[in-house]
This record gives sequence, structure tokens and C-alpha cells, in this order.
Amino acid sequence: MARIRYGARTEAEIAAARTGSSRLPDIWSTGVAAVWETDPDVVAAVLPPPLKPTARPLVRANISTVELPGYPLGAGSVAVAAEHNGVEGWYPLVMPMTHERALIGGREVFGEPKKLGEVTVERQGPVVRATLARHGIAFVEVRGAVDSPLPTPEPARRTDFYFKFLPAVDGSGFDVDPVLVHCVRNEKVRKLERITGDVVLRESVYDPVADLPVHTLVGITIGRKTTDQKGRVVERVSARALLPYIHQRYDDPRQILDGPPEGSVRWN
Repeated sequence: MARIRYGARTEAEIAAARTGSSRLPDIWSTGVAAVWETDPDVVAAVLPPPLKPTARPLVRANISTVELPGYPLGAGSVAVAAEHNGVEGWYPLVMPMTHERALIGGREVFGEPKKLGEVTVERQGPVVRATLARHGIAFVEVRGAVDSPLPTPEPARRTDFYFKFLPAVDGSGFDVDPVLVHCVRNEKVRKLERITGDVVLRESVYDPVADLPVHTLVGITIGRKTTDQKGRVVERVSARALLPYIHQRYDDPRQILDGPPEGSVRWN
């Protein structure tokens, strides 16, 4: 009988897949990063507890193209600076990806707020333009010109914070208590250049990063880098405290909040 592809995999096949995924070579990307200071009250407003603002109300936009065998990948994020139990890092609000494979793993394994979108990085000589777009709106555009090379930085470690959760089947909160994930990324850079330019934030009801205005532009760079990542669950968090923020994850939060009988809301 021909193999039934939806049938169970053998233990050997599962082990081989796990081993193969743990031995991926370095994958280099070309990325634009822009960092700016915004309104501290806005940063505080978008951080679910137990995350807290840092001393500087920073926002970081990363816009990258990744050279994957067989197809290019566009990957981006917009994140605000945050702190948890003495660890400083970034809390991403939206992470557009151009392919479903990159979206699924990040959302289901780490709890990343990934969504399908359009990501572009264009360079003609010194002129650079990078965008994050969804629903026909380029809600982030970074543009400018390379003006000087920068020293190659030493390998660095960065922490991102994610909330991993499952909306309840009956629409009444969560099936189990959400968890807070610390995702540690080790980053290596082999080329980095400074860009003189600006950041444009456009209004979008789906991706309202325009609420994080650019008060002071800290800097814009373009570089070649590679990263790996490992995540760990650091604590379970209050379902009641997180529920007011889960609309950040969805274009239409009614798809998970509609339907529970009146008075049936529960908190696991």
C-alpha cells in the first residue's frame, strides 16, 4: 500500500527531523534597523503585566530579507523596550512575515505575534528604502542614504518577550493560563553601515504603530547579520491581566471573543 501521508510518523523520522532542525547553518540576512524615542506613556500603555517600561521609551523597527534556499523570506518587527525581573529586552507588537512557514513556527512554539505581510528592503547605491506593509498599507517606511561604514560589532545577545496562550474554545478567556517566554537571540554581524534618513509611520487600523510617534531618532543602520534563538518559559501570568491586550495579536479580535454566553466568562 502506498504511504498515507497524513499517517503517523515513525520515531526514527521524528528524531531525524528534530536532529536536522538543530543543525541549521548560519542564515545571513540583509536588514535595516531603526530605533527612536517615543512617548513614555504610550510604551507603558502597550506593555502587558508583568512587563514594565525601561528608562528610555524606545521603539525598534527591524526590516530584513533572508536568503533561504529556494525562496527569499521577508521578516520584520516593531517592538518597544521592556523589562522583566531585571532583564531588559524588547516586546514586539507586530512581526510581519512573507511566508507561512516562518509565521507558524514562531507563533505556535514561541508565541511570537507574527502575521503574513509584505516586507521589502531595497538599495540602489547609497539609497535605501525598507517597508513593512499589510492590507495594502506600508505602515512603516524607513528611507535614507548610507553615509558611512560602522565598526563591526562583537557578537551580542538580545532578549525578546512573548506571551504564549490559547484562546478558550468557548470564547471565555484562555484554555490554560498564558505563559511569558524569554526568547534569547545571539546575533553576529559581518557588515554594518549608518544611514541618514527618517522613519515614516502610516495610519493602519490593523497595525497601529502610528501611535508610537518618532520624537527623537536614535539611529538607522543597514547590515548583514545572522541570529539563532532559544526560548524558555519563565512564568505563568494572570489570564485576567493579559486578556485586555490580546487584541494586539489579531486583525479582528472578535473572532476569538465573540460567542460566549452572557455571564459565562471564566479565568483559568
